[in-house]
Amino acid sequence: MTIPREVREISSGVYWVGVRDWERKFFDKLVPLPEGTTYNSYLIQGEDKTALVDTVNPGFEKDLEEKVKQVTDPESLDYLIMNHAEPDHANGLSHMASLAKDAEILATEKGKEMALSLYDLPEDRVRIVEEGDIIDLGGKTLEFIDAPWLHWPETMFTYFQEERVLFSCDFFGAHIATPKIFADEFGEGYIERAKDYFGEIMMPFRPRAKRALEKLESYEVSTIAPSHGVIYRNPEGILAAHRSWTSSEVAEKVLIPYISMWGSTAEMVHVLTESIAAAGVDAVPFEVSSQSLDTLAGELVDSAGVVFGTPTVLAGPHPQIIYIATLAKKLNPPTKYFGVVESHGWAGGAVRELSELVEGMTGELLGAVEVKGSPEDDDLERVVELGGKFVEEIK
Repeated sequence: MTIPREVREISSGVYWVGVRDWERKFFDKLVPLPEGTTYNSYLIQGEDKTALVDTVNPGFEKDLEEKVKQVTDPESLDYLIMNHAEPDHANGLSHMASLAKDAEILATEKGKEMALSLYDLPEDRVRIVEEGDIIDLGGKTLEFIDAPWLHWPETMFTYFQEERVLFSCDFFGAHIATPKIFADEFGEGYIERAKDYFGEIMMPFRPRAKRALEKLESYEVSTIAPSHGVIYRNPEGILAAHRSWTSSEVAEKVLIPYISMWGSTAEMVHVLTESIAAAGVDAVPFEVSSQSLDTLAGELVDSAGVVFGTPTVLAGPHPQIIYIATLAKKLNPPTKYFGVVESHGWAGGAVRELSELVEGMTGELLGAVEVKGSPEDDDLERVVELGGKFVEEIK
């Protein structure tokens, strides 16, 4: 029995042959995927030759093969283009190369090195392409653009000149398995998904991302086709968003990741949130045991301030707050100001450890409030004073 599979023509002779992974709930065992993700692969048919841009995650190789078959014979593929060597985009290379025995695999120099170390590929079939190299499919010209460290060292873009389609792999991506192919079909919510994704994947590489955006200014781009999430056929919105996110500009906003064991820390966070909001600065409390970390990464993208709220547990911060602070440090947000509010029973210790973590970040530590037992009025007054410091600096 032949099972029909969804294939969409997204531009003249360009077909989406990717797959949706509705069941994947974590990426890299780190990033939650509450709405799953997609592995977008694109087939480009010219008058003379055919190219496949990116492949799929392990376990979806046969799905990709069957989708390609609905457009052309997989054995007839001339080029397998690897924009990025990570397995969610390149694992299907070996399978497709075993079908298309004459196809060349195109990658950057670093990409070739990584592909040969990760996958079972014949070295003589992997061809290095450099900045500005082109291939002619017959009426369709593909140009290769170096885009290193987005987010691995070997990444590149593929640009379809005649239709002005940019195949950007992870850049401009979003983790969401949606039946909608295009962003304009999905609605406005895609920007928030893209922001969360940027925070998780691209924020540590902001200077590289900014450089890539500057390079793209010399190209006319009418469609952006990333390898996760929706396709942008009106790309100015997502381009403008990425220009903002890579600029290190921050909003008048304080993010407050916290956890509370017996209510004392939660009370302090409530007072802190209200006092900051009353002064006209956005205050975003984030209870880490119940909210998704993908959203936290998105909030970090443009938060001017971050205050960690924690009880002391065994002479240090709550383990989940340690994790959040460590993750924030690795994501390297453009946050300018940090703080801590802490409660403990018989002995503290959390403020010292968190302060040491925060001091390793690029922002300034504005202060900390440490409370023994339930917070009294004078303790809450100190919390309000800390909030005032944030408002003063941010304003």
